[in-house]
Amino acid sequence: MIIDEAVEIVGDRHHIRPLVITCEHATNRLPQEFQITEADRPWMETHWAYDLGAGELTRQIVKRKACCGVMSRYSRLICDPNRHIADEDWIREQAEGYAISFNQGLPESERERRRRTYYEPFHIEIDRCLSERLDRGGDVLLLSIHSFTPNYMGEIREMEMGVLFDRFDPVAARFGKHLTEQGFRTVLNEPYSGKEGGIFCASRHGSRHGVIYLELEVRNDLLASQEAIEDVADRVCRALTTLQIRGPRAA
Repeated sequence: MIIDEAVEIVGDRHHIRPLVITCEHATNRLPQEFQITEADRPWMETHWAYDLGAGELTRQIVKRKACCGVMSRYSRLICDPNRHIADEDWIREQAEGYAISFNQGLPESERERRRRTYYEPFHIEIDRCLSERLDRGGDVLLLSIHSFTPNYMGEIREMEMGVLFDRFDPVAARFGKHLTEQGFRTVLNEPYSGKEGGIFCASRHGSRHGVIYLELEVRNDLLASQEAIEDVADRVCRALTTLQIRGPRAA
């Protein structure tokens, strides 16, 4: 395990499994230099701050598949590693109309500091893990792990799993089928669409390294306890074991 201020590497960096996992919204942690108000605190426990359960799910999948995982160590409210720095919500100023105190009126110097301190180190480690794995030969699937809320702004989401993609339609369809076989209500490109820019991180690094990439979205009420997370991890891993990417099994 390798940990610094911005990124944590879990699992085996020297593995030969054809799978690398990322978790962009693993935690609601704030670095010590950030001062938050009492009004901010409830928002730090919501999906606006992190993907509930996604970090532990990533750890459990990495453990079972004996692969490498790259996890962000800061809240997405600091800056969102699953967004381009030019995106309006790369540093989110509001959540459901609430003004996030530590993101108001930021000078360009602070935005640049966050990019340099928190954003780029995370992406550098993904590139490094992929390069090291590809140097050992064979194909690789890059899988980004996220969670979503059952109710978003009044919209009830019935699906339990979403497989997001922008290019690899057949692989995504096969993965979705295998997840369905594991008992999950699975849909493609929901609750967000990879074809509309919803998988920035996976697309950035997968395209750069020439590997197949997907994003997995899990409804977060399926991740409400350690026992539940481990059950989901077992079933996702079985789906991955069955998945064919370019011929050999993905994991």
